[in-house]
Amino acid sequence: MTTLNEYLGQKRAALLNRRARVKSGEVGAVTLKASASAEGRSGVRRIRIRDFQVISDSPPDFAGYNLGPSSPELLLGALSSCLTHTYLIHASDQGVPLESLHAEVSATIDGRAGAEGHEDVPVYPQDISYQVTLVSPASGEEIARLQATVEKLCPILNLLKRGNEVRGQVDHQQPGQSATSA
Repeated sequence: MTTLNEYLGQKRAALLNRRARVKSGEVGAVTLKASASAEGRSGVRRIRIRDFQVISDSPPDFAGYNLGPSSPELLLGALSSCLTHTYLIHASDQGVPLESLHAEVSATIDGRAGAEGHEDVPVYPQDISYQVTLVSPASGEEIARLQATVEKLCPILNLLKRGNEVRGQVDHQQPGQSATSA
């Protein structure tokens, strides 16, 4: 069975290279983009991020075909991936060996949200929690330091904990008009 330790060496080299590029001014802020389109007949959402596609769908009880995770599930998946990646980054940086790493995220969402008599029930996932399971010969103190660093620097965890302003607009077009990019 292979462990993550060889990969952590590669991650450390990449991290040191990135730090040098940040220091030299070569790396700065970038704009991340994602888009989604609803497909006819099924309503399936095809999410496009860089050169990748992800299908999002609803369960059958919400007129879906269960062809992919729902948007709230994708959010939890993004958090679990970000936690895992942030642990890898900082384990490599702190020299903490890892044989295995797994993050599981859960939340509650209430299907009654917004329905008559349940107008005050939030429409978003609540009670988000996670558990990271890692196998490492490191000491408890080293793992506690790693956890503190991850909780301070994990982008998606901190977005969810602190929130962020989101601005939106709608480009309403009549049928037959050519689409403009938003």
